[in-house]
Amino acid sequence: MAEFPQGAPCWVDAALPDVEAGKRFYGELFGWTFGQGEGPYLDAFSDGKLVAALVPKRDGRMPTVWGVHFATADAAALSREIRDAGGQVITAPVEVGTAGTMALATDPGGAVFGLWQAGERAGFEKQGEPGSFCWTEVYTRDKERADPFYERVFGFKGTDLPDDSIDFRMWSPAGTEPGEDTAIGGRSVITDAFPAEMPDHFLIYFCVDDCDETAAAATRLGGRIQALPFDIPYGRIAVLADNQGASFAVLAEPKAA
Repeated sequence: MAEFPQGAPCWVDAALPDVEAGKRFYGELFGWTFGQGEGPYLDAFSDGKLVAALVPKRDGRMPTVWGVHFATADAAALSREIRDAGGQVITAPVEVGTAGTMALATDPGGAVFGLWQAGERAGFEKQGEPGSFCWTEVYTRDKERADPFYERVFGFKGTDLPDDSIDFRMWSPAGTEPGEDTAIGGRSVITDAFPAEMPDHFLIYFCVDDCDETAAAATRLGGRIQALPFDIPYGRIAVLADNQGASFAVLAEPKAA
């Protein structure tokens, strides 16, 4: 079973009002196949390997979103640390069958994230390849509270981008040399370019072979393009919404010369 270091993103899932519609959308977009997981979870597979899950919303008032879970060896202890650091625990640690123990929390700005303490399931069986998770970042309006929170709770070592025009901080796990080679996620800032009503949130990235083709396919399948494809030093990205409104991003890494 794969092991994930403390604070590493180890799982993502989408809370959807219509899981069957989600199966059609992501099955076509990423080539995922599906199988029944623990309880209401519908596991998603890429090349036969676990990559994500879809779960029906229990309450129509809940947001339709993709969420990320961070690995921990002790969800109960980390939940206490989250409270002490100024966050909140939404769902106290609960066992998910024999798979593991999960909890849901928010940072001081209200961005929601999950914790996962592995049992029989560690998390992703595939990541960093087309059709699977590759990155996550929190968007916050108050970096002065967010940065110390994540660095205290998970032990992240932060590295700011050298480009002064972009306010972005990369996170590296404790015990590693901070920098882009070890980064597992990051913190961005919600600027005036975003809608005033946008809350603090996490954005999940999936690897794809071709960013533009994936964006076009998403619209064909009933989704929307929220940010048109554009180039960054690490490849080409776009921000999309599925056919039920859950936002996510896709990244196509640069092609080898």
